[in-house]
Amino acid sequence: MVNSLAPQNDQKTVLLATDDPGVLEFVAKSLVQNNYHVLIGHSGEDALEQLRTYKHEIHLLLSALDMPGVNGLGLAAQVSMKWPDLKVLLMSECRGGTLVLNEGWHFLPKPFVASQLNALILTLLSPPGMVPKYQRPGFPASNKATA
Repeated sequence: MVNSLAPQNDQKTVLLATDDPGVLEFVAKSLVQNNYHVLIGHSGEDALEQLRTYKHEIHLLLSALDMPGVNGLGLAAQVSMKWPDLKVLLMSECRGGTLVLNEGWHFLPKPFVASQLNALILTLLSPPGMVPKYQRPGFPASNKATA
């Protein structure tokens, strides 16, 4: 399920980079259940090696912000220089302070549930105008913009 083989049919490929085994298992399982092809990087350096050697398109880098060695920001910076169209989603337990991300990078604070992760990834990987609208049961659809 989680490997470096070619994706099947129209699967999108996500490179997951984290040194936390619990996060790795939870996120990888959620991605596979939602029909994403998942590559694993156990560190920033490992993720860079995956990017260099993988022969197919990678659609999203999903990385922990805090990792020893090449951290999530360093990884995203290196990736964006070489693959500027690759989407970047960073996740972390940001404890105070300010997090400033480059244009096109996105952030998901931990803790999160699988539905939050999957909705954000769907939004990032869907063509503009093709993002499905979610309607809560029992509530009328609204055309109002929300922030």
